Amino acid sequence: MTPPARGVSVGVGAVAGVSADEVLAAVDTVLPPGAADVRLATLAARAAEPGLRGAAAARGWPLTGYTAAELAPVAVPAPSARVAEHVGTGSVAEAAALLDRTALDGAGELVVGKTVLGRVTVAVAREAPLSAADGGPEALRTAGTPSLHHHGDDELAPGLVDLAVNVRAGTPPPWLRTVLRDAVDASSAYPDTRPARAAVAAAHGRDPADVLLTAGAAEAFVLVARALAPRRAVVVHPSFTEPEAALRAAGHPVEQLVLRSGDGYRLDPAAVPDDADLVVLGNPTNPTSVLHPAADVAALARPGRVLLVDEAFADTVPGEPGSLAGRTDLPGLLVVRSLTKTWGLAGLRVGYALGPAGLVAALAAQQPHWPVSTPALAALTACTTPAARAEADAAARELARHRAALLAALPAGVEAVGTPRASFVLLRVPDGARVRAALRDRGWAVRRGDTFPGLSADHLRVAVRDPATSRAFAADLAGIMAAVAPTTPPAPAPAPQVVSDRLEEIR
Repeated sequence: MTPPARGVSVGVGAVAGVSADEVLAAVDTVLPPGAADVRLATLAARAAEPGLRGAAAARGWPLTGYTAAELAPVAVPAPSARVAEHVGTGSVAEAAALLDRTALDGAGELVVGKTVLGRVTVAVAREAPLSAADGGPEALRTAGTPSLHHHGDDELAPGLVDLAVNVRAGTPPPWLRTVLRDAVDASSAYPDTRPARAAVAAAHGRDPADVLLTAGAAEAFVLVARALAPRRAVVVHPSFTEPEAALRAAGHPVEQLVLRSGDGYRLDPAAVPDDADLVVLGNPTNPTSVLHPAADVAALARPGRVLLVDEAFADTVPGEPGSLAGRTDLPGLLVVRSLTKTWGLAGLRVGYALGPAGLVAALAAQQPHWPVSTPALAALTACTTPAARAEADAAARELARHRAALLAALPAGVEAVGTPRASFVLLRVPDGARVRAALRDRGWAVRRGDTFPGLSADHLRVAVRDPATSRAFAADLAGIMAAVAPTTPPAPAPAPQVVSDRLEEIR
């Protein structure tokens, strides 16, 4: 049974002189679909700002200002010491949203935490459910905002052609299947990690002490969340959502740095706050398929900071030009890799991380004994040999040709976002939810985009397949677009979102 719709309060922090359009764009980016009884709440000193008043009037939303004394006692999950020093609360947006719902309903719960979008900071709260029978916190999050745990495999169903999962088709290759079968036969003994660690270290020119073997790349994100206590964690979006989900599950506040669509979702190192002590990004980035220059990513490394770079798709780019896996000179750099995509081993759960020995040891201390199975270790050893790496590079070159064929086949009205370099492309179409449903009706599974921070329902991620499959997909998409495009223009792209490093008295 669907829980009844609850009103939402959007807490707003903004710099003086902000426009109504900026406020509305920020609110629209985080407002849960189907939100009812929307209210704006802010610091009393900001409630008279023409931009905030104009935004509220344009939508008919009530606007409430709370004094600093009223906001100060409200506990917030993502506090800023600078904001607290100037205002008394660690986050105007979070405190105002929570206080407004509590004043109306007796209890409030954040469903969208502090999110900085240019000159505006927003957070969304709803009435806190009283029990699981009343919807419960998880049901409320599911109903109100897309889950950070939604992934491509959630789109699959029997009979659908899989364009939603970015695993290379036709894998594992026969020789790797033989390795895995032999490893199963050897699984009566406890796993021995030493050969695999040595093989991974040799492949990247590292010391074995720099190598952490993990049950898939996703385990590395959980280990980071358990082992570290970041004061200011910043996750660069749009990107793979599991690192942020792991940090939040461990109780760490997270700030999102959402890259600009107008810039092709390319990284600007200067946008990352200087005092961030944990920075997380993907390269190439899922779901945008953007490859950031290695020098730009390396510029984020500094003493006192852990720089976590998710390179799960690095080997889908010929020559791996963006990879930092072999860099030992960058302080705090932790590179996470996976065999999932190129070798078709999603079900085996096999990955690794590369970083300073001390950091690797701290992460390993959070693992149980024997965290990686004997077949997974055998795969790691086999897939990091020179011959296997040469095969992966050849596959990446073929992938580039197949990606070009997909892009060339796309019909009019479909925007390929940015410059894709990995094993998938990000598309933007009008009335994306309807298009995605129509594709399913025609037998295609694609990845929805609106569960990625910074993207909308009009974004679809599509895996690169062989040219014949891509042409068949494009033909069906053209038929769907012919019915949708003439009457439904694309929804506005999400507002440019960047973490601001200004004094945040009003955030």
